[in-house]
Amino acid sequence: MLSEGDLKQWLHRDLRQLDKLLLILATFGNPIKLDGIKERAAAAGLKITKSWNPSATLGRSKGLAIRVPEGWEITDAGKNHLRNLGVSNLSPAAVQVASDLRAHLEKIQSDTTRAFVEEAIRCHEGELHRSAIVMSWLAAVDVLHRAVVAKHLAAFNASAKAIDNKWKDAVNEDGLGRMNEEKFLERCAAIGVLGKNQKDELLKGLKLRNGCGHPNSLKVGPNAVANHIEILLLNIFEPFAV
Repeated sequence: MLSEGDLKQWLHRDLRQLDKLLLILATFGNPIKLDGIKERAAAAGLKITKSWNPSATLGRSKGLAIRVPEGWEITDAGKNHLRNLGVSNLSPAAVQVASDLRAHLEKIQSDTTRAFVEEAIRCHEGELHRSAIVMSWLAAVDVLHRAVVAKHLAAFNASAKAIDNKWKDAVNEDGLGRMNEEKFLERCAAIGVLGKNQKDELLKGLKLRNGCGHPNSLKVGPNAVANHIEILLLNIFEPFAV
């Protein structure tokens, strides 16, 4: 959760002893004995003296850290505690994308869309990468559905019927949801709601969303999420979300 390089920066801030001990534990992937904790702290420029009593401090952490036979380890609750302090694996660029999207929330009038975006941001900041990709995509599609209903519904229905004579005219967002998302993006491009290059990039996003939304071995990291959200922010949220 935290690199040894970043640990140096965090340990020299004005934080409680417990927070500093949790930060040290967050640099280990496995339980660690007290000697290992002290060595890691010393390497980062912090000397843990006897007055600290790390075992007692961690033992009073109310479940943020636990002691197992192999040593001390940080729990999920402890990791969430550190995230609330601002500790994250997110790169500065990824953090900026989340900040930009959060700032855009004020412009979104739809409660449904806002809820999707808020959850996507929380997933991103919580390093739930696949969930962030899925939730941000849902929010983007919701935005596009609303934009088409508001200003382009007649043109969309006409275009849809031109390629499928069984298409039943949509009258609201739910009606548009009857069309699969790939075809929906194609129709949006056909009537000029999206440009061809925008459509092509969004189709890549749809493919990524599909990969993240189903059980499989796909792995994604914070930079992939940041890129995905940035594409949606620039091409859907900013021009269409109101």
